[in-house]
Amino acid sequence: MTLPRRSPRIETLRKTSLRMIRVTLPAILATAVLRAEAAPQPPANERRLSIAETGAAAGGTTLNTSAIQSAIDRLAGPENIDVQIKNSAATIKRIDGLVMKNVPINGEPVDASTAASPAELPGTQQIMAAMVLANDYFMKKWPDPSKEIIGLKTWPSNIWTRAVYYEGLMALNRVHPEQRYIDYASQWGKAHKWGLRRGPATRDADNQCCGQTYIELFEMDKNPEQIRDIQASIDAMLAGEKIDDWSWIDAIQMAMPVFAKLGVLTGDPRYFERMHAMYEFTKNSHGGSGLYNPVDRLWWRDKDFVAPFTTPGGKNCYWSRGNGWVVAALVRVLEVLPAGAPHREEYVKMLRDMCEALVPLQREDGFWNASLHDPTDFGGKELTGTALFTYGMAWGINHGLLDKKRFAPAVAKAWNAMVDDALHKDGRLGFVQGTGKEPKDGQPVTFDSIPDFEDYGLGCFLLAGSEVFRLKQ
Repeated sequence: MTLPRRSPRIETLRKTSLRMIRVTLPAILATAVLRAEAAPQPPANERRLSIAETGAAAGGTTLNTSAIQSAIDRLAGPENIDVQIKNSAATIKRIDGLVMKNVPINGEPVDASTAASPAELPGTQQIMAAMVLANDYFMKKWPDPSKEIIGLKTWPSNIWTRAVYYEGLMALNRVHPEQRYIDYASQWGKAHKWGLRRGPATRDADNQCCGQTYIELFEMDKNPEQIRDIQASIDAMLAGEKIDDWSWIDAIQMAMPVFAKLGVLTGDPRYFERMHAMYEFTKNSHGGSGLYNPVDRLWWRDKDFVAPFTTPGGKNCYWSRGNGWVVAALVRVLEVLPAGAPHREEYVKMLRDMCEALVPLQREDGFWNASLHDPTDFGGKELTGTALFTYGMAWGINHGLLDKKRFAPAVAKAWNAMVDDALHKDGRLGFVQGTGKEPKDGQPVTFDSIPDFEDYGLGCFLLAGSEVFRLKQ
């Protein structure tokens, strides 16, 4: 790793106000190696410092870190500190306010660490390491993409939960291309003969979600079989006048990007017009007056939640992940919709309005509650909604639609929270709310709880990480 210098090398370390941390060292000798990674510009050179401390294992050792601070002070804009402990079972969690995460004990570089401040992102290597760790956990657990998902019942692996994972995998591949990712997605499609659950006659958005990845793979392979069924399903909807299929807001994310992708692929504007008509019906008509509240700039979950639907505490009940699906849908549509396309500015405005509404609702720890307006309604850390909001905000910044100064701190705070508090050492994700449609469903949500499906939470995390990675580049 190369880093900018302010002086040719560290000659001596001036004695300054010493900062001290206590690190319990069960081994007799420990060597702490500090590596400070600074911003990639201007061209840089590596700066490295080793400190050896010897002390009694029983009583622990006080590690003098004035040398570390001196090195940090000489660097231009350090992004993160990686600390390695050799020959010790100790894990440093904090050095001078710089929070460490999963510091290895074998001298290997840290995989994922937080930034120097909750409002600052770590380096791109740490962001990528977190995504790869989480994804590798899943791919190892599910080596056969065709394997059925067995829970309270048996599901085919092309249902919406797995389809959302593949959305995230394809996003990971765009920032970290690996053939094994494409092979894994292709094997999944081939195993299902590029089909949809319940066949091409289905109008259910959940069943159509797999089409997003099928279309992306078609754009690589140009194999007509890959889009045969998903196009037939959407074309059958275009042939009629029915526009009220999306009676729950999750459906907007599951199917709306499919319409947008097919419109771009075929050049046929009917896909754009029909998806807009269906989106508008969900927004303004379902449930009597629509599922969107323009005052709060958030969405009720479905037509059964007749507005105003409230929590037991009497506050409007806006489900975090449901609103996250809308944010993700807007991003995925805007990502492919041509500039100047009809209704594009309407989608941009909705994305901006929702993100503006979400920033003040972010918890101090960086997450969003499952119930956005009522922290007493199953409040606590929840990853999926948090990841989808992070995805939307980071994408908006990256594409010049959201102000970086306003939204980047929220993105950094959320990403650091997910990596620090939800990512297990083996790559499993905690704080994932199980399937459902409101805050009380899929509970309890804890670091160690395992949701009924593990795939969609990872998909949300990878979508967020892909845009956070771009934001940091």
